[in-house]
Amino acid sequence: MQRAVPTALLAALLLILPAAPALAAPALGASTVPTPTVELSASQAGKGGDLTVSGAGWPAKTLLILLICGKSSPGTGVIGGTNSCANADGRAVTTDSEGAFEKKLPVAEPPEPCPCVVHVATVTGEQRVVDAEFVVAGHPTAPLPEQTGDGRLAVLTPTGLRGASGLLVLFGAPPSRTLEFTVGNLGTTPVKDPVFQVGTAHGVFAPQWEEQQWRGTIKPGEKARIELPVQLAAGAHGDYAVSVKYGGKVVAEQPWGVGRPWGVTVFWVLLALVVPTALFRIGMAVVDRVRPPGSRHARRTGRAHPPAAPSTTTAAPPWCTADSAPSENRTDRPTTKGHS
Repeated sequence: MQRAVPTALLAALLLILPAAPALAAPALGASTVPTPTVELSASQAGKGGDLTVSGAGWPAKTLLILLICGKSSPGTGVIGGTNSCANADGRAVTTDSEGAFEKKLPVAEPPEPCPCVVHVATVTGEQRVVDAEFVVAGHPTAPLPEQTGDGRLAVLTPTGLRGASGLLVLFGAPPSRTLEFTVGNLGTTPVKDPVFQVGTAHGVFAPQWEEQQWRGTIKPGEKARIELPVQLAAGAHGDYAVSVKYGGKVVAEQPWGVGRPWGVTVFWVLLALVVPTALFRIGMAVVDRVRPPGSRHARRTGRAHPPAAPSTTTAAPPWCTADSAPSENRTDRPTTKGHS
């Protein structure tokens, strides 16, 4: 009787196991992340017009940036980063709960010649990028730069920022660092003077990309240490993210926490104390100039004019008259001497 229980359990497991893959397969398919798509209301338009951009399959409640970029194609991406885009005429939109959006985008001429694309990228969360082919009517065109050989660079080590802030950074000088990482050539041809795109982003804003060329040749199977300078704007502080692009793809990211320039704060505090004091002293000097001379002397000595001394001449009592007042020099008064 006791041996029958394990046999029954084994039989039940054999019945369940074949059905397990069938149950797991739908769950795996359900967790697959949808591919974001972008649709344009028109394939071409001239400067000054409007273009409706819509999309689906994006992360829900996510901020997106919409730009018209030149020197780019859906296959190669935006060559030169957002420096090739009409950033001043870009638009931002937030996807709905289902990951869809629709937004009007003004047609503007990018700083680089066409071929052009409408560049849609996430600003927050996981990075997603879709480039839709678009023609800006009347804008110059130029062929895209040719890809050199089959060399492929891959980042082999984590990135790092080397350097320290000087004393001037405390007073608003631009913070600067050196971004370091190691790459390896996984292709079959040498890579000569590769061009990287270094971008710095603050908070939820999109990175500002800048092309930097590394001088040197990396042969197939070899590694190289890459050092690229990174500099922020004057007075920058807070949490920044430094990204590196190569071949249109982000290959490395590095956070950078920049301290507040307290020297600027101290300067403004001192200025707020010194300026009112100086204005007060200047005002008092002006008032002292226009004050009458007597009042000016009284203010300087710290006391008013002394009261006038009382007169030493006293009036004669009413019972004394000029005739009755005693006088030692009077000779007209009669004497009684010799009279009887």
